[in-house]
Amino acid sequence: MAKSSQATWGGRFSAGPAELMLTFSESVSFDRRLAPFDIQGSKAHSAMLAHVGIISTKERDAIHRGLDAILAEIEAGKFTWDTKLEDVHMNIEQALTQRVPEAAKLHTARSRNDQVATDMRLFFKHACRLLAEKVLNAERTILSVAEDNQDVLVPGYTHLQRAQPVFVAHHLFAYLEMLERDRARFLEVAEHANWCPLGAGAIAGTTLPIDREFTAKELGFVDTKGRPQVTQNSMDTVADRDLFIEFAHACALFGVHASRIAEDLILWASAEFNFIDLPDTFCTGSSLMPQKKNPDSCELLRGKSARLQGNLHTLLTLVKGLPLTYNRDLQEDKPPVFDSFDQAGLCADVIAGTFAGITMDRASCAAAVKDPALLATDLADYLVNKGVPFREAHHAVGAVVRVAEKMGVRLNELPFEEVKRIHAGFGPDWVDVFDLNRALSMRKGTGMPGPAQVKKQFERWKKLLA
Repeated sequence: MAKSSQATWGGRFSAGPAELMLTFSESVSFDRRLAPFDIQGSKAHSAMLAHVGIISTKERDAIHRGLDAILAEIEAGKFTWDTKLEDVHMNIEQALTQRVPEAAKLHTARSRNDQVATDMRLFFKHACRLLAEKVLNAERTILSVAEDNQDVLVPGYTHLQRAQPVFVAHHLFAYLEMLERDRARFLEVAEHANWCPLGAGAIAGTTLPIDREFTAKELGFVDTKGRPQVTQNSMDTVADRDLFIEFAHACALFGVHASRIAEDLILWASAEFNFIDLPDTFCTGSSLMPQKKNPDSCELLRGKSARLQGNLHTLLTLVKGLPLTYNRDLQEDKPPVFDSFDQAGLCADVIAGTFAGITMDRASCAAAVKDPALLATDLADYLVNKGVPFREAHHAVGAVVRVAEKMGVRLNELPFEEVKRIHAGFGPDWVDVFDLNRALSMRKGTGMPGPAQVKKQFERWKKLLA
């Protein structure tokens, strides 16, 4: 049976929505988390209405007192949410109107369209700053691990095959590069959110003499010089969901980076690698095999990455093909955004927690990096320095590797006469190439893993993450 007409928009209707429709269409179960931002926006809007003389200062003050009281109840968990009122906005407005008669004027020159757009932009500014801080904390933790293991060398890998030796700090710095880009993306999204939608109305603004710039200043939608920033097209203001997609994209890409970092840690913690020991506090055991120590935090980071990508895909699909301006489909834009915010924050915290308890197995790292095959490219460079074309040098070293494998000896253990037979460019000093200290010290260029460059990167990261 249809219920009585909905209090906020029911004038046009002879009957209210059916119970099933109320259940199907409510959003307060998830958008109630916008309450602090909604109240912040309502206070700024009522302050603007008083500023332009649409309401009195007495009415403004009464509205503000009522909103403050409701916010206190919400924060204390004492506010009663009613799904029949659809969303966070109507719940707060109805509660306020029941207590403060003056609140009947609050929705003057405002639509739920520009109201929710404002709430979400305030949310995005908050969410992006918080996630940037969490990513920064993860970066600092990784830098601390690098500092504790500055002298440790490990094989770098391509195709999951041992490739060339690097300082483990250089490897960890690669994670910092990824995460720093993530942090910059979150801060960029926050900047994109820094435009005030209030005043756009439902689609075409209002005929009332509002002051959008005043509202923008009240809410902190200002540039670096304190000048108000307001959206410039009322239709785009209420239809635009770019911010949702940009935010979900930033979270998804952060999730991809978290997943790649996690995969390295899973491999390094395996018995086959044994480069690290993960903290017990971020691992679990097996219900059957008592010897197992499973890297659950890292595996879940990989799994969360898929979830974050799914949220992005949901938003892209949701918006595709929608005509301007607002359509009720867009109510479904919030769950994926809120979930991405929650899960990305958890992932950043878990990265920090996992790295905080990592210990390097220096003996295993040292044993792995002693493999002379890791310096096969250096051996080709040795010939290049003698004037041999690189392609010819590459072929010659490949032949040296093949002979070593056939003879069952390590690369640097081949007799000189065997090496000389392969290419005349090899001299008695060819084995000097297999000195790790020499090999690393020769990597002097910017971004390379040589000691001098690694030292510079330590200085750079300490300054960036200070």
